Amino acid sequence: MKRRVILTCAVTGSAALSKNSRYVPITPEQIANEAIGAARAGAASVHIHVRDPETGAPSSKLELYDEVMQRIRASDTDVIINLTAGVGASFDPPLDESGTASQTVQPPHVRTDHVSRLRPDICTLDVATMNIGERAIVNTRPHLIAMSWAIQAAGVKPELEVFDIGHVGVAVRLLEEGHLPKPPFFQFCLGIAGGAPATTEAMLLMRSLVPAGTLWSAFGISRFQMPMVAQSVILGGHCRVGLEDNLFLDRGVLAKGNVPLVERAVEIIRALGAEPATPDEAREMLSLETARAAA
Repeated sequence: MKRRVILTCAVTGSAALSKNSRYVPITPEQIANEAIGAARAGAASVHIHVRDPETGAPSSKLELYDEVMQRIRASDTDVIINLTAGVGASFDPPLDESGTASQTVQPPHVRTDHVSRLRPDICTLDVATMNIGERAIVNTRPHLIAMSWAIQAAGVKPELEVFDIGHVGVAVRLLEEGHLPKPPFFQFCLGIAGGAPATTEAMLLMRSLVPAGTLWSAFGISRFQMPMVAQSVILGGHCRVGLEDNLFLDRGVLAKGNVPLVERAVEIIRALGAEPATPDEAREMLSLETARAAA
């Protein structure tokens, strides 16, 4: 049987909108419809952020997540729902004593509240403290431990998002100490300024640092999205595409939604002799029913 590859679609993200963001979904209805379309096109999992329906700015309101989830679950797809828990880690300290820190670093229970209440299949756990743009994101070890236990208490599987080599080591230590559930699921986030580059060498190194037999996925941002899909499949991993990470289908050609990106990834997966996993197949590989039963 052909190897099954879990394809995730990151539907909208939390980046500021630009002139190239015309197809990025904003309202809960738009986000849910994009997720459903991605699932029908071959994505086994959809990664969800929410935005203010009026302004398009990133949001963390429970009612927005709730509406998106209800709309997806009321559809004809059984796609795996993956909510972000990365919001609330931003820190922008002042340059001198006269300035005021601009920070949104929230306590762990605040950052995971929507996960505890809504209980998606998966949520992201960003094992990362790093520079990103002109600010930093801060995820300290005590915060990661508290968030992990809150996520597990809800019966949700954490997707371990690692953006650089050292982040893998942090996650592996937390696994060894019993703070993260086994089997783990790693997501290698490549090409983000301040983190590991979107290269074969970086992916190989990160793969070499996770425990043997670990399920892992990878994605590249912008023009590296599809090359990293191919590279991940070749190296035995899973993959992610979507408008959160890349707005273009080809050079100078905007993707008119998430579906064209998912369709392109499906073409690559099949061209390399593999097959996109169904949601049920992905659930089995991710041990999601086990995670739910343990809650």
